[in-house]
Amino acid sequence: MGRAGKKPGPRVFCIPATASPILAVMSRGPSGWYHVGRWNVQEWTYEPGAWFMGRLFPQKCDLSPDGRWLAYSAHQPSARWPAGTIYEAISRLPWLHALAAWEAGTTYTRGIRFDEEARTSDLGPPDVGDATACLRTYGVRLNRACQFAVERRRGWVETDDSDPRDPKDLWDERRTVRMRKEQPNGSAVLQVAGAYAAFRDNPNARTPASYSITERGRTEVLGGVQWADWTATGILLTATTQGSLEAHAWADGLTRKIYEHDLAVLRPDPAPPPNWALEW
Repeated sequence: MGRAGKKPGPRVFCIPATASPILAVMSRGPSGWYHVGRWNVQEWTYEPGAWFMGRLFPQKCDLSPDGRWLAYSAHQPSARWPAGTIYEAISRLPWLHALAAWEAGTTYTRGIRFDEEARTSDLGPPDVGDATACLRTYGVRLNRACQFAVERRRGWVETDDSDPRDPKDLWDERRTVRMRKEQPNGSAVLQVAGAYAAFRDNPNARTPASYSITERGRTEVLGGVQWADWTATGILLTATTQGSLEAHAWADGLTRKIYEHDLAVLRPDPAPPPNWALEW
């Protein structure tokens, strides 16, 4: 599905909201820069947001079910504030202005997620800001350390042929895991294996990171794809290795591209967030 012969684009990872047609788009590149965007897969629009000089950890991040708030894990060596240089924060997507932030102290953290069941936090009071407004709607929890943490919260399940987890593998990095997700309103099954964290392959996996679709006994590898998922209506969403966001109507092994947006043309353009992103 990617455009063969093109120079590789930015590394891209998306986090879908579970109760709205919104995705947080996190891309890495050019060197040292990360970019955050808001992808609406109902209206088919892309809204560019923050540019960040530092490091984001997408598999430790989360998007609130309504697509409003981004919980993110970051390392910013230049930061000079009470949350330190390594922190967890909550912002208004697609911006990174911290409405609440907690000092992490080390990159060996699990990150944070939103909880619809209990409107409480197990992180303690924020070092920056106030999370009271968020807790009226969603709780805030520490993530469980596991491969494909973001996907597991969005309906993906581990396949039976995945390697068992060694109790001594605290960060779940030393095994090959395959995840699967059935197509809503369809018969296809999307699978991914070989990557335990966004933007990099798992060096301990038996196979390189790859996505494939199985339908009616036939499997097709999705070439040139670095991220994929289904929409709630069964449309296939992908991010290509050339840095394009794409949407495909998929049925009975046939695909038809219905949307494309090129992130590779973007260049760092840091700007202050709009006023609405400064408040809960």
